Amino acid sequence: MSDSAETPAISRRAQSDRLKERIYLAFVALAVVLALGSHEVTAADALTTLAVTTLGTLLAVLVADVISHMIMTERTMTRGEFAHAVFASFGALSAVAVPVVALLIALIGWWSTTIALRVSAAGLILSLVVIGFAGIRRVPMTWWQRLLALGAEAIVGLAVVGLQTLAHG
Repeated sequence: MSDSAETPAISRRAQSDRLKERIYLAFVALAVVLALGSHEVTAADALTTLAVTTLGTLLAVLVADVISHMIMTERTMTRGEFAHAVFASFGALSAVAVPVVALLIALIGWWSTTIALRVSAAGLILSLVVIGFAGIRRVPMTWWQRLLALGAEAIVGLAVVGLQTLAHG
């Protein structure tokens, strides 16, 4: 295969990996902000908890990618493959932008931590839909299939809210 024939597949794989990690991190962050919302925490504590959880999640994803690559290929990653794995894992940081900004606003006192956590949860559910749309926008689907796929993702996000409410209510 020529380089030009491989490039679209590699690009699709890279995009798919980045979107997958963003979705995963958004769900983890959603669970964290909902759990934090059921306790009395300061904005600084909530931001620290979110940062530690985010870093731990991204490192776990990176380790899982490295190990699964070794199992699949029976070799270690090349420098380029490792760079791709790092970029895919840590490129997911944009998924937690809304809660980080909301908690920073609470930290400087413009609104309460409770409001920041509610904004974070709503923003993360919206982010899941936006990330999902970014993933399927070029897939040949009818409008109603897209709506169904994005609606299903939003429903799962709301289910996480419901489960966390039951667990911590």
